[in-house]
Amino acid sequence: MSSPLNSKSKKLKIALCIISSIVIVVLSVLAYLYNSLGKFNTVKLPSSNEELGIGKVVSDDSKEETIENNEYLNGGTITGYESDNSILNIALFGIDTGREKTDPPHSDSIIIATIDKQHNKIKLTSIMRDTYVNVSRHGRTKINEAYTYGGSLLAIKTLNENFGLDIKNYVTVNFFSLEKIIDVLGGVEITIKDYETDEINKWIMEVADLEGKSPPIIWEPGTYRLNGLQAVAYSRMRKVGGGDFERSERQRRVLTELFKELQSKGIYKYPTIASEVFPLIETSLTKSDIINAGAFIVSSGISNIEQQRFPLDGYCKGEIINSTWYLVPKPNLSVTSKQLRDYIYEDIKPKSKKPLF
Repeated sequence: MSSPLNSKSKKLKIALCIISSIVIVVLSVLAYLYNSLGKFNTVKLPSSNEELGIGKVVSDDSKEETIENNEYLNGGTITGYESDNSILNIALFGIDTGREKTDPPHSDSIIIATIDKQHNKIKLTSIMRDTYVNVSRHGRTKINEAYTYGGSLLAIKTLNENFGLDIKNYVTVNFFSLEKIIDVLGGVEITIKDYETDEINKWIMEVADLEGKSPPIIWEPGTYRLNGLQAVAYSRMRKVGGGDFERSERQRRVLTELFKELQSKGIYKYPTIASEVFPLIETSLTKSDIINAGAFIVSSGISNIEQQRFPLDGYCKGEIINSTWYLVPKPNLSVTSKQLRDYIYEDIKPKSKKPLF
């Protein structure tokens, strides 16, 4: 008959074996993931705040001012600058390349992904691509021109300087790579409205023609699991509903569904997914950044991914300036930048008002 001491010793050994097995599995997964991430396209950005446009804002008359001297910044401080890693902002650029090889890339989609550990949520914030801002050394123009003039660095600097943000990293994907990423994750569930069917099929046929594929037509409105080609077509259409405003909403919806799909796969499938997805993107994130962010997204259990768009309704107006249409923040850019910071750093949801005409 075994003594209580021997019984406890056996249970302890079993527990240690189980823990050791779990540790080995986790380390193996992390090692595999780390090796898989060796294939993606990395671009090292400057580390100084000055080169990234952090700590300065460009006022409405295009004069640079330090954060401390700018009167509309609630006493001169921005929560999030003294970073404790509780709020991580990553710029997501969707670029339109592939139609013509000579066409310079435009960031047709500009989204700030915020991993907010302080409030345990993820936020997806669109910046309208026609927003009238100052682009360093290029004057006032559409914000999506920054990527064309100076790639990811100038695009990030433009976001930071015009909105008082602290973005240090980015992910860029073109629409053809996005199609492949969506297919890797098994598609996304999207509801197609009745007024969207004709327009989405127009884009489906265009993309399918470029790729030499048979177009997967959607015949009637309803909820579908869209494949990559269909989802990209869905995120690009803009001549129905609320135009570019609704287009940015569709883009955030596709990203939200992608996050949900990633969460549903479980952490053990993450290395395999990463090995297929990351060669399709360009990013400044390090391997450690990606592993930490991915682990948080997968394991956090966050079910509500918040969405927002700036400028808000009632705080912008379309204007023709030098024969070009711009979306001009009203009454000025300062108001929009404060609303954006309040939302990202303070978790204060902004309120729209009646659109300006």
